[in-house]
Amino acid sequence: MTTAPLSVRLLGPPVSGADRVFTPEALSFVAALQRRFDRTRRDLVAARRARRAQLGAHPAGQALDFPAATEAVRRAEWFVAPAPTDLNDRRVEITGPVDRKMMINALNSGARVFMADLEDSCSPTWRNVVEGQVNLMDAVRRTLSLDVRGKSYVLAEHTATLVVRPRGWHLDEPRMLIDGAPASASLVDFGLYFFHNATELLARGSGPYFYLPKLESHLEARLWNAVFLAAQEALGLARGSIRATVLIETLPAAFEMDEVLYELREHAAGLNAGRWDYLFSFIKTFRDRADKVLPDRAQLTMTVPFMRAYAERLVSVCHRRGAHAIGGMAAFIPSRRDAAVNARALAKVREDKERESAMGSDGTWVAHPDLVPVAAEVFDAVLGDRPHQKSRVRDDVFSTADMLVDADVPGGRVTAEGIRMNVEVALLYIEAWLRGSGAVAIHNLMEDAATAEISRTQLWQWIRHGASIDGGGIMTREYYLAVRGEELTRLAAASDAGSRLGDAVALLDALVLQDEFEEFLTRPGSRLLDQPSPS
Repeated sequence: MTTAPLSVRLLGPPVSGADRVFTPEALSFVAALQRRFDRTRRDLVAARRARRAQLGAHPAGQALDFPAATEAVRRAEWFVAPAPTDLNDRRVEITGPVDRKMMINALNSGARVFMADLEDSCSPTWRNVVEGQVNLMDAVRRTLSLDVRGKSYVLAEHTATLVVRPRGWHLDEPRMLIDGAPASASLVDFGLYFFHNATELLARGSGPYFYLPKLESHLEARLWNAVFLAAQEALGLARGSIRATVLIETLPAAFEMDEVLYELREHAAGLNAGRWDYLFSFIKTFRDRADKVLPDRAQLTMTVPFMRAYAERLVSVCHRRGAHAIGGMAAFIPSRRDAAVNARALAKVREDKERESAMGSDGTWVAHPDLVPVAAEVFDAVLGDRPHQKSRVRDDVFSTADMLVDADVPGGRVTAEGIRMNVEVALLYIEAWLRGSGAVAIHNLMEDAATAEISRTQLWQWIRHGASIDGGGIMTREYYLAVRGEELTRLAAASDAGSRLGDAVALLDALVLQDEFEEFLTRPGSRLLDQPSPS
């Protein structure tokens, strides 16, 4: 990978440790990736919008289907590269932001894998972006520690395998300009982590492992593969040193699972059923379709027919290709104050993990260390001393295109309680996100950007189609404003001096009430974070 004269400007405020992250060599590396791949990235993001427009607002519009042009890939016999030793047993994976304390607790949790998240559970303030890279460097070198309020946090002798999730292709990093233009947030997150840590990881018997978010086509996976090849060549590392697990968390990607793995096959580690973003994508894709209106989020479980079809297809595709199939998130946050709440929630978590393991998943996600033993017990019972169950090819699975887009939810309803919950969750999450917290505990659930996206998108869709509210009435702008007003009054009474509730309300109102749908709340939201300024 050739480099051009360095033309990089950093516009973020000063952050401790930035000099370790933004070395001239690291900036040159990121700039070279940007110059080589950003035009393709932007073309692919534009292609998403064009594809969405083709789907149309009516059933007569173009239907989502398995691409005819790639049928040969789906029919052919091929396999992804074998998993490296420390990424072969993934029965329990824990996720969380790149906050120092949370990283230490997650790495020490007993989970087999820790996904350090620079995306949906990380509010992309400049401080979080920079300190996240510092924390990752320390974690790789096992120097990550923290002393706070008289308590010390250090890494245990045995820790989870580290996997990093960069931001998605659709996001820019406005506080890093390369040749006068904002850098790709994906290439910034990936490039800095890879440059500083890939060689060190390999020397320690691990490797540079990644989770790839928000992909909508195999062409976007092809771009990541090209980035991986260029990055490995630039540092003189062997092809295939990188391993990537792709989150199937958009509806279009569900139709291209084979193709995504094929494009990444020498770097592919598996697929993950990213359920919350997948629900967001389903609603977003069909937002103009009155026949695709979904009920309350609480009713959209993995037993709903279209969600089960998606999860079973993921296991079938992965195992046919020798890849890991990782189940979805258990978002419950245990409470030390209410034993009854804990018991009910843990029973639901166990039931969810039993369903996933019985389906054939090789592992699952949890959001809190206290859930690791529950999930591990379930998967231990199925796997025993085997690292996975890829031998279960699931030839019995036959998920048609109609099954994947069937919006029927037996007994589904839009309720007043569901509307109020969406308003509350969206307001609380956006307010915390604007203050720099990307993972927020609300009603004993770990909420991140994906669940906030579901909340605000459902509100927009229900208003647009005048959804009937169970018990009487229809959803209107006025109904939303009345509920939002009540929630604002209640939340404002409990807010502190540093609250950004006013900004959260303004952003949520714009997202819910404007005629044009905003593709991601994080794009207008980012303009309300620390603003770029000349350094």
